[in-house]
Amino acid sequence: MRRRSVLAAAGLVAPTQLLALVDDALAAVPAPTAEPIALQSRVAGARALFDAGRYTSLLEGLPGLLGAAHQAARTRSDLGYGRLSACYGLTAQALIKIERYDSARIAADRATVYADLSGSALAAAAATREMAIVLRHQGQPQAAQKLVTNAALAVGATGLTTDAQRSAYAQMLCTTAYTAAQSGDRAEALTMIREAADAARNLPDAAPRERPFPVTSAAVDAYAVSVHWALGDSGTALDIGSRLLPQQFPTAERRGRFHTDMARAWWQWGRPEQTAAALLAAARVAPAEVRDRPAIRRIVTDLQERHPLAPGVRALATV
Repeated sequence: MRRRSVLAAAGLVAPTQLLALVDDALAAVPAPTAEPIALQSRVAGARALFDAGRYTSLLEGLPGLLGAAHQAARTRSDLGYGRLSACYGLTAQALIKIERYDSARIAADRATVYADLSGSALAAAAATREMAIVLRHQGQPQAAQKLVTNAALAVGATGLTTDAQRSAYAQMLCTTAYTAAQSGDRAEALTMIREAADAARNLPDAAPRERPFPVTSAAVDAYAVSVHWALGDSGTALDIGSRLLPQQFPTAERRGRFHTDMARAWWQWGRPEQTAAALLAAARVAPAEVRDRPAIRRIVTDLQERHPLAPGVRALATV
């Protein structure tokens, strides 16, 4: 079997050499690339790759971006530290997508350190969220829950006087709800997702792209889909999801994630045809959400092994 086929079968579509370069960048600060592009534009470009679901392209540029961000942070300014934290947070997000949790934890830890140096409550919340997600995946749900709950309290202490603060607060509550659902704490999960919906009720339907947490009411409802399937309540998850439209989510990554969460709910309910249809919908808008995420690849493999003749299953082999 060819090497790429082996990697794909393991859910590791990103080349191992590329992942090694990212690990090297986390082990020692890399040299910045000589691109004559302002750091702010480079960070925005990297974020755009994530939002488009182009994770391999994002990983390719991360070492140089981290090097440039470190160089810029030598001024010891709050802004420099904030951007460096954002770069490490984005690195953690990309690594979480492909289940490289040990490396993601290093990146999330660095994001937390530099966010603290920046003095920004929103930067700290963003970094804490990535660390909580890593801890959850590493089998430490109680630590993750404590971390993200404290982050929600810290954001709440800002007074929530701006949309940026309110959206950050709603995001922290969503993350708290999903973390509780993953650990089986039904009461806490449902309470937190209801509070998140309340917090997001007056936010605009379209958040500015540059906002750290572009949360809307529709985004909270999408989290509710995740919360309910994580609690084993696929019927409620599908009911909530049926009232949402893909165009309510501004990025390909979010639309793809919505479809894969619906696929998980359909799969949990034992509906292979609908599961395949949702995965194909995800692949049309963000192929990497199906191709590069090991958890979703496992559903595809199960479909192919257990329901090879179900409509749409054969088409998934080409994703």
